[in-house]
Amino acid sequence: MQLRCVVIDDEPWALELMKKYVDKIPFLKLVHILCDPSNAINFLKDIDLLFIDINIPSSIDLLSSMTIKPIMIFITAYKKYALQGFEIGAIDYLLKPLDFVRFDTAVRRALELFEIRQYSKQAEQQFLFVRSENKTIRIQLNEIEFIEAHVNYIRIHRIHDDPVLTPTSLREISKKIPAQNFQRIHRSYIVAISQIKELRIRKVLMNSMTELPVSHSHAGFVKGLKKDK
Repeated sequence: MQLRCVVIDDEPWALELMKKYVDKIPFLKLVHILCDPSNAINFLKDIDLLFIDINIPSSIDLLSSMTIKPIMIFITAYKKYALQGFEIGAIDYLLKPLDFVRFDTAVRRALELFEIRQYSKQAEQQFLFVRSENKTIRIQLNEIEFIEAHVNYIRIHRIHDDPVLTPTSLREISKKIPAQNFQRIHRSYIVAISQIKELRIRKVLMNSMTELPVSHSHAGFVKGLKKDK
């Protein structure tokens, strides 16, 4: 598990030092370093952790404009700004000059919060409801092996039960299942990552011994799994 992070600070030395600190932590992945918050909004999509200098005037404007905020750790040269940071929703602050031990403590706190949030999402979403043959059926997410698209419906293949047909699309069903557990591998298939038995050249073998194709546009997913393994 890695937290995708962005660092925003208007002092080059601070940016360089933060980059070195992030590189030392295995569970952090630096996505961007920026010196100006005013044009940073486009860089903050799909990140997990934001380090930002609260002393830059446009920092507050940036954070106020965000409807969904990542986990935030503020950087400041003055302790008096720490309270303001907590009021906005920061979980911690780093006081300049930056200290690695203090940085390590803060990011481990961020990781703990991230894991709690992920666990809560998974606990809340253990199943989904779909319409099939004029009935509403509850399907346990951990019973899904893969989902197959057809012209006007999808077929949900289950591990211990018959497939379920429901009139929807892969795009719509993907909004209802957790992205960390399921992956689209082809225009016609979404698979449960935990049910992949083998990774082959442009194919995956599922636990049921069903072989499914991997399209060129989704081949990066298989490469990523091979690296993780």
